[in-house]
Amino acid sequence: MGEKASNTKHRIMTTAEQIILQKGFAGTSIDEVIQQSHITKGGFFYHFKGKNDLALGLLKRYLDADDVFFNELLGRARELTDDPLQQMLVFLKLLAEAMAELKVHHPGCLVAAFTYESQQFDDDVIKMIKDGTLSWRKLFSEQLRLVEEKYQPRFETDIDDLADMLSACMEGGIILSRILKNPVALSKQIIHYRNYLRLLYDNE
Repeated sequence: MGEKASNTKHRIMTTAEQIILQKGFAGTSIDEVIQQSHITKGGFFYHFKGKNDLALGLLKRYLDADDVFFNELLGRARELTDDPLQQMLVFLKLLAEAMAELKVHHPGCLVAAFTYESQQFDDDVIKMIKDGTLSWRKLFSEQLRLVEEKYQPRFETDIDDLADMLSACMEGGIILSRILKNPVALSKQIIHYRNYLRLLYDNE
């Protein structure tokens, strides 16, 4: 794909994501995306077969970006300390700081948005939503298992549930941030999760 075509596809996806997070997938029309992207209908269908294909492209881009973002933060945390618990706590602090730097409330999560409208999508989109959610669990649980190899939790804990709790805190924080129009609501939820881990594993 040439640079011009790549730029056009990027513009279509960015425009579509913004509209979908505001109006929902069902409330977003291809014509609206075309109009706000300043392209022709042929230009849209050159890149996407239809709305479901657009949804797949948006999800993949969103999940890939999250994967890079989370791994970069975890990589920085591992450079700062060899202790697995401290690595997780540093990761969460970096994550909270990154979210606090948003000038306005978080724009929303495509995974959550598409989950709310799952009846709109085919099996490929549903599978990508599930796989994306499980990829978050895998990343977080791998680090938490390293923590539990060294630290005894204060009470019995399922690592996958604990990993999912972080996803739940972030998704809930995004909702609070948008409803209350409070840019730091998401960051505060991440810090509360961080404090919970400290209480759970720090036995000193």
